This record gives sequence, structure tokens and C-alpha cells, in this order.
Amino acid sequence: MAVSSSLQTSLAERGANRGLRRYLPFLGWLLHYRRVDLPSDLVAGLVTAIMLIPQSMAYAQLAGLPPQVGLYASVAPLAIYALLGTSGQLSVGPVAITSLAVFAGVSALAEPGSPRYLELVLLLALIVGVVKLGLGILRLGFVMNFVSHPVLAGFTSASALIIAAGQLKYLLGYRIEGERFHEVLIHAAAGIGQTNPVTLAIGLGSVVLLLLFRSRLKPFLQQRTRLPAAATTLIVSGAPLVTVLAGILAAWLWRLDETAGVRVVGAIPQGFAPLTLPALSLVDAQALLPTALTIVFISVVESIAVAKALASKRRKAIDADQELVALGAANLTASVTGGYPVTGGFARSVVNDQAGAVTGLASLVTAASIGVIVLWFTPLFYYLPQAVLAATVIVAVLSLFKPGEARHIWRMNRTDALTWGVTFAAVLLLGIEAGILAGVALSLLLFLWRTSRPHIAVVGRVGQTEHFRNILRHQVQTWPHVVAVRVDESLYFANTRYLEDALLHIVAERPDVRHLVLIGSAINFIDASALETLEALVRELRAAGVELHLAEIKGPVMDQLQRAGFVEHLGAEHIHLSTHQAMLALGCT
Repeated sequence: MAVSSSLQTSLAERGANRGLRRYLPFLGWLLHYRRVDLPSDLVAGLVTAIMLIPQSMAYAQLAGLPPQVGLYASVAPLAIYALLGTSGQLSVGPVAITSLAVFAGVSALAEPGSPRYLELVLLLALIVGVVKLGLGILRLGFVMNFVSHPVLAGFTSASALIIAAGQLKYLLGYRIEGERFHEVLIHAAAGIGQTNPVTLAIGLGSVVLLLLFRSRLKPFLQQRTRLPAAATTLIVSGAPLVTVLAGILAAWLWRLDETAGVRVVGAIPQGFAPLTLPALSLVDAQALLPTALTIVFISVVESIAVAKALASKRRKAIDADQELVALGAANLTASVTGGYPVTGGFARSVVNDQAGAVTGLASLVTAASIGVIVLWFTPLFYYLPQAVLAATVIVAVLSLFKPGEARHIWRMNRTDALTWGVTFAAVLLLGIEAGILAGVALSLLLFLWRTSRPHIAVVGRVGQTEHFRNILRHQVQTWPHVVAVRVDESLYFANTRYLEDALLHIVAERPDVRHLVLIGSAINFIDASALETLEALVRELRAAGVELHLAEIKGPVMDQLQRAGFVEHLGAEHIHLSTHQAMLALGCT
């Protein structure tokens, strides 16, 4: 009895530990950390920090914020995700598209750079965090599925163009007005005579240097040297930092801010922002909610997709709901530490993975490294030209613009290509929030349209087999008194009228038919409207001297039909396990 009690206690403790590790994933790797993983995590953490430092400052500029805000958003939020997230490779922090969404949403309510603007940004991070946390706790992550791939692809490509256009003012060195993509281009062209040649040279030089690092240096190192993969990744990932240091050195040596009018970052406060709770205002929260939901949809889809892709390479699983909790907690942390909305970044997560990250310790090392910069080394960035940050952003978003993806989608499905095109155009012309809504609305409408007109095939037997295929695609055997029809869609209110008309038309074309076999191998669900239609079909067909039969109905669907009394109404002898058995029962041999 004592042994049994001890065993029960042990099992209960194990269950409690598993439950605790589910909500505090870091316990899984921290308590059983392998010493062999330490070098890989340390290297990956440092490599990612080298990449993230200039990126976070550049993305803060894109969001209309001081550069230090990007650094703040890359420390505590990243550390919180490392402790609560289920991916050891996902690197959380500012990203380009989220930064664009922040600027687009908040700049309509306050002047970028003003105290009011930062106040609203912190509140936005709080709202994003609450929404993500709520989705994770309530296990509602499935709502992210409503953002289809064509919508996300169209949005991403359009956003890349908007982001690049928004950096023209930093590359050209003069003020450019306009909220929409075309407005920015028109105003940029109108003021082209005001271009600062030194600023333009710095920006274009930075772009060239970054592109050379990306496209030429890595293949060269891989083919001509025997450097380890981690060393190659470290060198290539250091391109943004090398570009930043070169820009700082040039601006400092020749005092370009004074002699050539080059705009530099200026003084960056040392140390972290004080912990503060965002000013809570119902009116402001309502105004920011559309932007917050846009950020949630975009960032969660991207983050979880990246986390799953990287985890699959290591044959590990990602808990999507716990990811939502971790991302929500990271954004809540950003809102009280002076940051702004964060999410998992694709490029730096890939770098983190390639550099050897095994556990969340790599992200903790990244956060600690950036923390050291914030505490002691921010004065070094005084002479950093804003054109260098703009170049960093432009090169980073080049990979997001994928017109070839539209061609691929077109070859796969024309209606999906329409969704891509509408989303792309709406984002460029109307803005990111309206563009996302237009894309999601169109994709849902097209889904309803497609499923309201399901594929219906008349089938016949292939040779002497038990297989039945479409009579329009295969040489098959049919019978004059029986027609077998396969419906390739679940039955619900939107397609019941189409189904009824199609079946009655098929019977009307075959005056000798006495039996209609409805094959349900592709039917996963039947709603009340569809059930009513089936009952009406039974009556209409019997009035015409035709009996309705069901074949290959799935178990859950059959359970629905039995509970609704349809099986009794139709007759058990009219329900068959397979199409072959139905045909044998109806004399088709």
C-alpha cells in the first residue's frame, strides 16, 4: 500500500512538473542544461546581438522613434521571450513591418518624436501584449488562420515598397511629405533638386557595402576559406555593424554634420528608460485598437511560422498557444521598459539558428550584450548618419519584396492571385490597415464563393476494380438505372441550393435512372441547412421515381445524420459502406 502511495505521489509530481514546464518552458532547458551546448549558445547570442544593434536602431527610426527605443525593445522583451517561448532559435525584437505599422497608426494621432507620440506607442505595445496574451491563454491562436498566404504575401511585398520609399528622405537629405506610397514618390521627385550629395553618397555607399556583404562575401568565404560555418555567419552578420562603424568614423573625422549638413543620430541617453506604466486612456485605446490588431495578425503569423520552420529542422515541436503567451508577455514588458511592439524577426532568427543557438540562453546572451551597449556605449553612436540606418532598413526589406511570388500564386490559383493583387494595391493606395482588411475580406468572400459551388462529379467503375472515378477524366463503366455522384465539399448553407439544383439536373438528364448514389468521401460536415436540403431531395426524388442512397459517409457525419433522424427517414438499406457495395446492392455487376 505504501509502495502504491509512493508511486502515485511520484506520478503526480511528474505531472505537476510537466504542467509547470508547459507554462514556464525555460525550466525544461535550464534545469537540465547540457554543458556541450554552452559554446553554441554563447556564439549565437553574440552574433545575433551584432546584427540586432544597428537593426533595432534603424527600425526605431522607421517607427518614428528615437534610436534608443529600438535598443530598449531588444533587451527586456527578448529576455522575457527567452524564458517563456518554446523556440530556442526565434529572436524577438523590432522588425520592419511592425515598425511601419506603428508609424502608420500612431502618426495619425500624434506628431512623431513628440512625448505624446511615445506615450501612445507605449500604450500600443500594452494593447498588443494584452491581445496576444489573451489569445494564448484562451487558446484562440486559430484565428490567425484567417490571414491567408496570398494576403500576407501581398501585404509584405507592398509594405517593403512603402518602407523603402519612407527612407528616401534620409537618403536624399531633405524633407519629403506624403502618407501614401505614390504621394511620397511624387513629393520626392518634386524636391529632387534639394538632394544633399554627401548624404546620398553615404546612403548609397552603405547600401552597396551591405549588399556586397550579403551577396558576395558569404559565397567567397564558403568557397575560398576553411572557416567554420559559425565564423562565416559571424562575419556576414556583422555587415550592418561594420557599416554603422564606417559611417560613424567618416562623420566624426570630417564633422559631416557641420561641414556638409549630414543628419546624424545625435546624443543617445545612457542607461535604460525608467519603468513606467503606459498612460491608460479608453479613447486612446479605441483609436489604437485597429493598429494593434493589425500588428497582432501580422506579427503572430510571421513569428509562429518562423519558429515552426526552425524547430522542424531540429525535429522539435512548437506550442503555438504558449508562443502567443510569450510574445504577449514580451510586448507587455516593452510597454513598461520604454520599448515598442516586438515580434520574432525572420532574418535574425535564421542567423541565430545558423550561428548554433540551441536553447533560450542564446537570446539571453543577446539581450545582455545589447544591455551592455545601452548602459555604457550609446555615446559612440552620436555621429551615426541617419542615412546609414536608412540603408540598413532598405537592404533588410529588399528580401520582403517578392513579385515572383505573385506569378507562382497565379499559376497555382487565379482567385488567390486576385487576393494577392487586391491586398498589394490596397496597402499601397489605402494604407496597411485598410489593405489587410481588404485582403482578409476578399479571401473570405472568395472562400465562400468557391465552397458555395462545390465540385460535383458523376463517377463510374474503373475496369473490374472497386475504384470509381470521374466519367469525364477516365474510361469507366456506368449503368443506365443508377447514377453515382461524388461531392467534393462539406455541405453547409452556402452550397445547399447549388447541390440540390445540380443533383436534380443530373437526374433530369438521365430519364432511365432509378437510383442516385451520393458519395460522401469528401464531406466532413453537414449543417442544418444542408440536412433540410437532403430531406427535401429525398422527397423530390421519390416523387420522380428515384431513390437516394448514401455511400462512404464518414463517422462524424453519420453521427450527425443519426441524431437528426435522417437515417431513419431515408432508410438504413439506403446507406452503404462503400460505393462498390452500393453498386452491388443495386444490381450493377
